[in-house]
Amino acid sequence: MTPAFITLEGIDGCGKSTQAALLAHALETAGATVCRLREPGGTSISEQIRSLVLDPSNTEMGTICELLLYEAARAQLVHEAIAPALAAGASVVCDRFYDSTTAYQAFAGGLERERVRLANELAVNGTHPALTLVFDLPVEEAAARARGRSAADRMEAKGLAFQKRVAAGFRAIAAEEPARVHLIDATGAPDEVHARVLDVLRKEGIL
Repeated sequence: MTPAFITLEGIDGCGKSTQAALLAHALETAGATVCRLREPGGTSISEQIRSLVLDPSNTEMGTICELLLYEAARAQLVHEAIAPALAAGASVVCDRFYDSTTAYQAFAGGLERERVRLANELAVNGTHPALTLVFDLPVEEAAARARGRSAADRMEAKGLAFQKRVAAGFRAIAAEEPARVHLIDATGAPDEVHARVLDVLRKEGIL
């Protein structure tokens, strides 16, 4: 099979973390070496930034500050984990990447898209996913799932109207970049969604 950098995206509660685990297992079963990561996080420095940016007590955080913290966490993740793994011939499965920044900080947060694009480019330093899976789920259903997990983080606490703008952002990104970004119907049981993921990977020649 072909090593690949695959990112998973979607609104909070869409099930992408579960799907990331299932995908990593499927790739390993097919014989790949897999590096599974999450954003923000994945390294010691990036996890510290994650704690800061998602802390619900940081209500005064501005959108520019938020953007730069996400990009700092991403830059370290690429430098320390993603780029070395790809160079070693491993596949990388990452739970969120720069499309989340575009959806959350630009489409939902109101920052100029070109400014966000340039920030993303600086952070990734030429390291781009070959395939991005966006898990599409009604916002109300995703919110119900998220409530069953744990206390809301700072982004989840922004409410349903914000999440609807995020979802619209992801759909717009998928429409703009159909060769890279695939919308996945995230309704149904995890194994049903996983089957849809595997169909996409087979069509893309990754499995």
